[in-house]
Amino acid sequence: MRSAKVDRRFFCKTIAMLSLSAVAWTETNATTTDGAYRLVAETDRKRILDAAKSYMAFEPVTITAFLSAKSPGGPHDYFSQADYWWPDPKNPNGPYIDRDGQSNPENFQEHRKAMVALSIRMPALTAAWLLTKDERYGRRACEHLRAWFVAPATRMHPNLEYSQGVKGVSTGRSYGIIDTLHLVEVARAASLVGPALMTAQEYAALQDWFRSYLAWMRTSDKGKTERDAANNHATCWALQAAEFARLIGDNAAREEVHRQYTDVLLPGQLGLDGSFPKELARTKPYSYSIFNFDGMAALCQSLKGVGADLFAFKLVDGRGISKAAEFLYPYLKDKGAWPYKKDVEHFDALPVRSPGLLFAGLACEKQAYVALWKTMNPDPTDTEIIRNYPVRQPLLWV
Repeated sequence: MRSAKVDRRFFCKTIAMLSLSAVAWTETNATTTDGAYRLVAETDRKRILDAAKSYMAFEPVTITAFLSAKSPGGPHDYFSQADYWWPDPKNPNGPYIDRDGQSNPENFQEHRKAMVALSIRMPALTAAWLLTKDERYGRRACEHLRAWFVAPATRMHPNLEYSQGVKGVSTGRSYGIIDTLHLVEVARAASLVGPALMTAQEYAALQDWFRSYLAWMRTSDKGKTERDAANNHATCWALQAAEFARLIGDNAAREEVHRQYTDVLLPGQLGLDGSFPKELARTKPYSYSIFNFDGMAALCQSLKGVGADLFAFKLVDGRGISKAAEFLYPYLKDKGAWPYKKDVEHFDALPVRSPGLLFAGLACEKQAYVALWKTMNPDPTDTEIIRNYPVRQPLLWV
């Protein structure tokens, strides 16, 4: 089930570079002999187990526990309000206005918070199950999956028709599809624990939910608009589509996303110097540059085994994910060297541990990237940073 391979020679070189002590591992199956898996497992073992032990105490909670009079939908319909939209001081009762990069704390976000909590707890429980084979963790992870995607009383409807609405403007917008970016690692975790600890009927129902949601993403007007966005929103659409298709075994859809990356996303978003010009133009250029890089690198990791290896893929002018990593690495290592505008908010809370740095470091044999990744904060507490940090358990990805 591992999607990235690192040969023993590279693994040993990485261990030497990082001055890691030898660790005895039981080599009883293919997963434990994989160098990348062992590297991440050694790095994150205590972190994963400490988190999973605490998450065992939390019962599954879905969107049906949080009703909002502002929602145009029903109790099973996901609802959120757009972050950067505020009341107009000149017309307080009129349509909201946009203040890019500045989140309005008064907007309804309880459904998103519930989904973020799911995305933090369920993958951590799955990672603990992988590490220890203790079924208590895996069973708890599956309880979350049943509540969100299977049980009629608590499951969410498989669409985002009412996501990131704006008062007086729209009941839901295409941009809202980025909210389910927090289901990407849930889907990754489900593909591991679901077949082992859910009944065949439950797992089929889980897959049916993601199959329906992926179909909505691909055919609805909101979904197609988000797919065709020119910035990080299209990257996040593609990452979701790739992982949801992986969960349901839709290889044709994964091949389509592979083409989207090589033919649209990479040439349309990455500059010759490895920067993302559209993200640099935002009011939070540092965080959005990292966010888009992490999303693209995770997409390359997700699509391992589909077509050409996207970590090695380059356009004729040399642009590729390795170029993006090369551009960002110095600024992840030293934020003070960032030569562009500072973010209007949350600049001091960055950077946090970049999954893209790990994935690119392993795939491109850049030990310095992996070494830096190990030193970065893996568990941010700033809610705005958490909102843009969907890959928290790389053990599930390597």
